[in-house]
This record gives sequence, structure tokens and C-alpha cells, in this order.
Amino acid sequence: MSHLRLEKLNKRYSEHAQVIKSLDLQVNSGEFIVIVGPSGCGKSTLLRMIAGLEDISAGSMYIDGTYVNDDTPSERGIGMVFQSYALYPHMSVYQNMAFGLELAGKSKEEIDAKVQNSARILQLEPLLQRRPKDLSGGQRQRVAIGRAIAREPKLFLFDEPLSNLDAALRVQMRMEIANLHKRLGSTIIYVTHDQVEAMTLADRIVVLNKGNIEQVGTPLELYDHPANEFVAQFIGSPKMNLIPASLVQAGDTESVVRLDNGKQLVLPISTPRHAEGQSVNLGIRPEHILWGNVQESQYQANVMFVEHMGNETYLYLDNGNASEPWVVRNAERSVISAGQTVGVQLPVEHCYLFDGDGNAFQRLSSTQNKH
Repeated sequence: MSHLRLEKLNKRYSEHAQVIKSLDLQVNSGEFIVIVGPSGCGKSTLLRMIAGLEDISAGSMYIDGTYVNDDTPSERGIGMVFQSYALYPHMSVYQNMAFGLELAGKSKEEIDAKVQNSARILQLEPLLQRRPKDLSGGQRQRVAIGRAIAREPKLFLFDEPLSNLDAALRVQMRMEIANLHKRLGSTIIYVTHDQVEAMTLADRIVVLNKGNIEQVGTPLELYDHPANEFVAQFIGSPKMNLIPASLVQAGDTESVVRLDNGKQLVLPISTPRHAEGQSVNLGIRPEHILWGNVQESQYQANVMFVEHMGNETYLYLDNGNASEPWVVRNAERSVISAGQTVGVQLPVEHCYLFDGDGNAFQRLSSTQNKH
């Protein structure tokens, strides 16, 4: 197990193309870190910088306290699993897993012991003499992982390893990777755009946006306490609903907002006095919106679309913005249909509030709110 420290890390391809911007990150020994973000945010570039496949433009990287900016990939002791598997088609599974060890000058006895051990861990022993073309996608991915394990690296790096698999195989491989981490206790840095992978695998999630870290925390910390609108809408599926409002009264324990339909809500949220009168966004997750009786509601909305998922139902409600309808999650099956009008209630204990720059104001717990 090894730990990793990044200090003011930068990656520039030109004066106007800065992909990673003064990034700081500490990865602890044995930790499973997942880096998420939209396409083009710099996830894979960052991973390749850690691996030594991309030069570092500025800043420092340390593995176990040792400065490694100038070290080659092999000197850094890193095992990387790519999205494309990157297996040699003319080699058997055994030969693919042994190839890196052969290049490192290991003896035949040591190579065999390490390959056999990796194959046992990943249940690849019956497949060792097959070629990649004779394997399923999940088996190929396990071979790629086994090749990395055989090298006994200090760090494991995964670059969207499940994106080429179908839904059922992704679930299976998520479980295999989680179990692998438990068995080996290795330090893993895993890049994905799939938040389900992030939420289910990570000890901590790093949310990356345009080369900057927006927030780092456990999956539930990010879900329950997003630092800003970007994190609030990126973590969670469907994403958090945002409703335009204005802050009419600020306070240390309570704040009053006026919704875009003129109604007011008293929220257990702390806001500074200078923010009074500013435009804000009220956030609420789909599972927390209540719907039903029109007369007792804060909003009335037409149902645009209904998704019946079997165990739950999603309602898409017309809020005047067809490209961003509100989404309501109903944990039961529903007979509601498109074209009907429903009432919407926003429980204040589940509301978030974001300032004009998208940063979250502090939500208070019920205990904090009593004092």
C-alpha cells in the first residue's frame, strides 16, 4: 500500500489550453479514490500524469513521500488498467499477464508464481491458455486487471475500465473490483464518468470540473452536503432540482426565500446579511419533493412525462423550462399519467440554497436549529 500527494499540479498543452489547474490532492494508503466529472474535465489526463504517461507542466507529485515528477512509469511502481484492455491479440492470457514481468527481467519461476497467483485471485486459471479473441468482455477486463496485479504495483490506476461492458457485466465487474480491493488492501485511483460506480466503489470521491477539484468527500458527504450547484447536480441520479428564488431575509439559523411564484419559505439555512435581496437557487432532490393535492401545494405543475421503473416512478413536471423539467421520484408504482396536473410541496428540511455563484449556504441540522 502506498500514499500519493499532489501539490499545485498543472498540465498545459499551450498558453490557452490548461487542462489541470493547480490541483492539490492527498490519497491515503489503502484508499479507494474515484475521480468523476463530465467529459473533457481532465480526469484521464490527471490519471496519465500520475502514471507518468503525461509530463507534469508545474507542481509536484510524491509517492510514499518520494518526489517522482521525473521518474518513468516503471520507476513509479504503478499498475494501470485501461478502458480498451490493451491486450496483445497474438498472446495467450498467461503470456499477456507475464509480458511486463519478462520486460522487467524477472526469473521464469517468479513470473510463473506471480501470474498463477493473479489468475487465482481473479478466477482466470481455466483461461490461461486462451487468446483474447476467445474471451468475453468481462474476462478480457479481468485479464487486464490480472496483468496489473502480477506486477505488484504500489498504486493501481483504473481509467474507465467498465465503459465498454454491458449493464449486467458492469454490475458484476463492480463487485469484483470492490472484492479485489478488500482482498489486496491496495491503493486504487479510479476514473469514471459513471456516478453509480463512484457511489458504490469509492472511499472518497473527487469531483473534477474544468481541471479544478470542486469537492472531495465520501459518497454520502457529497450527496448530503454538496459544496456547490455543480456537485449537487453531478452527484445523484436524477440530479437535484434547482428552483429560482430570492433571499428576502438572511439569518444565522433561519432564512426566508421568495420563490419565483411569489410564495415564501422559511428554511433552516444560515445566510449572511449582505446576501439579502440577492437571487439564489433553491435545491431539492427528486426523492424529497412531495406531490398530490393541488389546493395545498406551493406549486401546480403539469406532468410532461412519466417513467415507470417497476419499483419506482419518475415524474417530469413542467416548470416553464422544457429542457430542465423538475423530476420527482415516487418510491411506489403510480397511476399518474402525462397531461395531469399535480400539486408540489417542498419540505424545508430537505431544501438546499445556493448563492449567485452557485456556492451552497450552510444547512443546519434540527439540533443546530434549536439553539
